[in-house]
Amino acid sequence: MRRERRGYTLVEVVLALALAGLFVYGGAYSFQRLVPKFQLQSGIWEVTAGLNQARFRAIMSGEPVRVRFVTSGFVFERYDEAAKIWRTARTASLPGVTVQANNSPVFHPAGTVSDLASITVSNALGTYRITIAITGRVRTARVS
Repeated sequence: MRRERRGYTLVEVVLALALAGLFVYGGAYSFQRLVPKFQLQSGIWEVTAGLNQARFRAIMSGEPVRVRFVTSGFVFERYDEAAKIWRTARTASLPGVTVQANNSPVFHPAGTVSDLASITVSNALGTYRITIAITGRVRTARVS
C-alpha cells in the first residue's frame, strides 16, 4: 500500500524561510541605498516650495516675509511693524541634507524680493543651487 504524503518536511520549510529572509534582506539593502537620493530631492522641493510660499504669504498678508536659512532647514519670519522685530511664523527641518545660503531673502507685498540669495542644498549624492531673482522667481540648477 502506498502512503500519500501530506504537508512539507522540516527541511523544505527551513529552506523556504531562508530564501524568503535572503530576499527581504536584499530588498532592504537596495532601499537603504536610495534613501539619500530621496532626501536630496525632498530637500530641494521643500526649499523651493518654502520660498514660493513665503512670496505668496507676503502678497496675501501685505507684510514682508523673511526666509532665514539654518544648516538643517529654514525659518519663516514675518515683520511685526508695531514691535519693529521679525517674529517666527514657521520652521522647517530638512533631514539628510545640508542647507547653506549667502543671504536671508525678504519677500515684499508686491511679490518682489530684496536681499537676493543663492541657496545650496547638498548631501553625499550631489549639490543643487537655488537662486531667487529680484522679481521673486525661484530657479533650481544642479551644481555637481
